[in-house]
Amino acid sequence: MENRKATEARQDITMQKEDFAALWKTIHLKVTDTYEVPPEILWVNGSTIGTLGNFSASTGKAKSKKTFNISAIVAAALKNDEVLKYSAYLPPNKRKILYVDTEQSKYHCYKVMERILRLAGLPTDKDRDDFVFIVLREQTPDKRKQIIGYMLENMPDVGLLIIDGIRDLMYDINSPSESTDLINLLMRWSSGYNLHIHTVLHLNKGDDNTRGHIGTELNNKAETILQITKSQQDGNISEVKAMHIRDREFDPFAFRINDNALPEAVDGYVFKQPSQDRGFPLAELTEQQHRIALENGFGKQIIYGYENVLKTLKQGYASIGYKRGRNIHVELNKFLVNKRMIVKEGKGYRYNPDFHY
Repeated sequence: MENRKATEARQDITMQKEDFAALWKTIHLKVTDTYEVPPEILWVNGSTIGTLGNFSASTGKAKSKKTFNISAIVAAALKNDEVLKYSAYLPPNKRKILYVDTEQSKYHCYKVMERILRLAGLPTDKDRDDFVFIVLREQTPDKRKQIIGYMLENMPDVGLLIIDGIRDLMYDINSPSESTDLINLLMRWSSGYNLHIHTVLHLNKGDDNTRGHIGTELNNKAETILQITKSQQDGNISEVKAMHIRDREFDPFAFRINDNALPEAVDGYVFKQPSQDRGFPLAELTEQQHRIALENGFGKQIIYGYENVLKTLKQGYASIGYKRGRNIHVELNKFLVNKRMIVKEGKGYRYNPDFHY
């Protein structure tokens, strides 16, 4: 099925001269033109996690309190202020929030909507024009995308779109072509309607990787990916950190659910030291040293196979005098992937010189 779809998509790649002429103005980048900095609308502890024209995601395993975390983000955007550790500012012409839930019943969605309003300190007995909540549990993936697209076309003042969860906008979570099409759709929506999209995707049960091929595409294209994890020290506490972020990385924070069924920050929480920090002392290497090592190891090649990637890292980092054993290179590989210093391309990995250290 996948090969047939890919073949059909490649059958006609020609373009008429008139069509290209119309498209040229939208794709041609000129150094003499001026471009505005994308407005920043979401922050964590001063680090930007969301801008208009881009998309981000929250990810975590079941019962990690992902929806509670999303509730805090939306409440901050409703207030144009701070909630939990999130700060938000939506411009006057982009104050509307569209929340799309694809998984829960109307009753449970109502509880989420009510929680958001309580977090924002707003009345729960009055509907709001700037907060629209839709429930698409009973719709097909195609119909869900059609409904969202129609609403965005007819609601130009939407500044923040929440999609909980993105997996339900596709039929096959492991389909490369369907994943690429969906990510392209998110990019078109966010750019074309000048809004920010924040979506939700589960992590695999057995590891901390985002699920399916759509997870890989999200890792490569999203502005920020937040990871919500249940604390190993206290099951009532959830930890929030940046799995990927284009801006500087923020200090992780923790929250619990209080007696009012609302998330609240856990001040003074001590995070368990990550194993990669113990095995791989990041402070030893500068950004420039990483770049030299990766350029010497990867160059412009795509490396296939996990052991070959480790071998490439060993050679590259040895060239700058950083000679370590296999276990350290395993941790180094995790660090580089999380920082998007190396990224997945097809079935292989390549060096990404556009990373933010």
